[in-house]
Amino acid sequence: MLKKKLQIFQYRKILLAVADVFIIGVSGLISANFLSAFFEDVASRKLLVCIFVSCITCLGGLAICGAYSKMWRYFRKRDYLSCVYGIISGMCIASVFIYVLRGGIPVRIMVFQAVIAVIGICLFRFLFKTTFIELVEVGRNEAKYKRTMLIGAGQACRLLLTEIRNAQESPYAEDKSTAIFDPVCIIDDDRARIGHNIDNVQIVGTTAEIQKFAEEMKIEQIVFCIPSCLDDERKRILDICTKTELPVKVIPFLGNLLFDEAHTTLLGQVRNINVEDLLGRAPIRFDNKDIKKFIRGKVCMVTGGGGSIGSELVRQIAKYDPKQIIIIDICENYAYDIQQELIMEYGSDLNIEVRIASVRDYYRMNQLFGQFKPDIVFHAAAHKHVPLMEESPMEAIKNNVIGTFNTATLAQFHNVSKFVMISTDKAVNPTNVMGASKRCCEMIVQYLAQQPMCKTEFVTTRFGNVLGSHGSVIPKFEKQIESGKPVTVTHPDIIRYFMTIPEAVSLVMEAAAIAHGGEIFVLDMGQPVKIVTLAENLIRMYGKVPYKDVKIEFTGLRPGEKIKEELLMNEEGLMKTQNELIFIGKQIDIDPEQFICDLRKLRDAALENNDEIAVQALHSMVPTFVTPEEFNRKFLVLSAAS
Repeated sequence: MLKKKLQIFQYRKILLAVADVFIIGVSGLISANFLSAFFEDVASRKLLVCIFVSCITCLGGLAICGAYSKMWRYFRKRDYLSCVYGIISGMCIASVFIYVLRGGIPVRIMVFQAVIAVIGICLFRFLFKTTFIELVEVGRNEAKYKRTMLIGAGQACRLLLTEIRNAQESPYAEDKSTAIFDPVCIIDDDRARIGHNIDNVQIVGTTAEIQKFAEEMKIEQIVFCIPSCLDDERKRILDICTKTELPVKVIPFLGNLLFDEAHTTLLGQVRNINVEDLLGRAPIRFDNKDIKKFIRGKVCMVTGGGGSIGSELVRQIAKYDPKQIIIIDICENYAYDIQQELIMEYGSDLNIEVRIASVRDYYRMNQLFGQFKPDIVFHAAAHKHVPLMEESPMEAIKNNVIGTFNTATLAQFHNVSKFVMISTDKAVNPTNVMGASKRCCEMIVQYLAQQPMCKTEFVTTRFGNVLGSHGSVIPKFEKQIESGKPVTVTHPDIIRYFMTIPEAVSLVMEAAAIAHGGEIFVLDMGQPVKIVTLAENLIRMYGKVPYKDVKIEFTGLRPGEKIKEELLMNEEGLMKTQNELIFIGKQIDIDPEQFICDLRKLRDAALENNDEIAVQALHSMVPTFVTPEEFNRKFLVLSAAS
């Protein structure tokens, strides 16, 4: 961007220099014609020499005195002196050259030419700035400064208004791209404030009247100025804002505001509304000190390290000075991408190894454990797509169950300090093969944690749907909206818990840091979100009207899909941790002999590639595994009763 600006500036300097040469040359002709009427005539040859030499020397003088060092729009009164000094110095030098060349100096012509050239050059700059440049700026301002409604009349609103005024009034701001706001009105739920002004902007009504005033006052964009707003209230107001079909910007949560060398103003941190803002809670923050102490100097292995969760785990681990990171993934493309990303960012400062391997292959994984001797294993490798696993249940068992058993038992055999298994809310009262297989994984981890003389601390982390991950509903909706196709939702009542990829990974890291073995860590993810509401809000964020500009079609529940996910099983109970948003599910006692017997039957059924036998074995091993029809029927009955 800067390079482009500089190139444009170079072209403008050339144009200005050409105009100056023209003015200087015309000034010489005017001087000669004017003086010839009252004094002596000047020979044409001598006049041409004078004009030619003066054009060259004056151009050099203007350049040396700084007449071309500033953009025209920023020329001030004192900057015109550079033009005066440039012309005078140029004429003096031209006089010397002409005296040497011609043996005499037409003093009257030189003086008159200098005066006319100074007037012409300064006048040209003044007129150009006050006419052409001002007209251009008016055109830009019409598109730039949008009529803006501010939500919230608190301190953040006052600070923002002050910065907007400063940005608009400053003639020396190098970049006015942040000054895109024309504050028209303020909305606040304190009725006592209605009718009052803040920095000449009136408080006109409450949040219930947002749509009304947006239409009446021809608002073009909305800025949400309540960074400390409670989660439920924030979601309520943003839902109203998105119904106006206007672009909505927000001031980040107070904990996210930065005031350092890179972020000196509040105005510069106003951003577009994200889907995350509609989830009804603030982003989760974790104790980085514990994580840093836990990771520093350790060899960390991440299975599935190229996937959405695995790659973010690798990114966050890299920040805490590990001794080495081992990325294990069966997909070479994803593994390569994260490897190159880390090499680009850290270079040789980060010791990273990438190995293409499957967690299904016990002997290959044993080889890697023996080679790298990891201190911590983050097990993120898994098949996660519900409908696909319904069609190929034996693959979910092989990859999720057997893969977890291989990796976890090898971690125990090689005396790994901690093993962290990443689970899902679909493991709670599962209605599909994927969820049931992940419940088996949780049982494997708890079984190993209960073994006597176990040196490895085994821990499970459980969270809901991850925004932006492979297969996430948001990227699918975005592609449908951008391609002009209807947005497809499986059921109007379907509900999900959501979190961001960094939040999910932060939970994993925090759990690993504070775990003692056998826990299932569960994140309080706020209120569940209806998928259809999420789709409607996303459509509005694109400036379109749901069901009118973009249709929403209900396609029916997919195989194995339940209407509402859960996070905790009834028998687990809850225990608080030092982080009020993280809870621990109590460890469930497992009969070792029966568990191993059931696990062996499940493995054998999967290896036979017999879908029916594999699913039966899965039901036997996970008693809470029910059909989606049974679960959804019960849920809809309870919902109707409430």
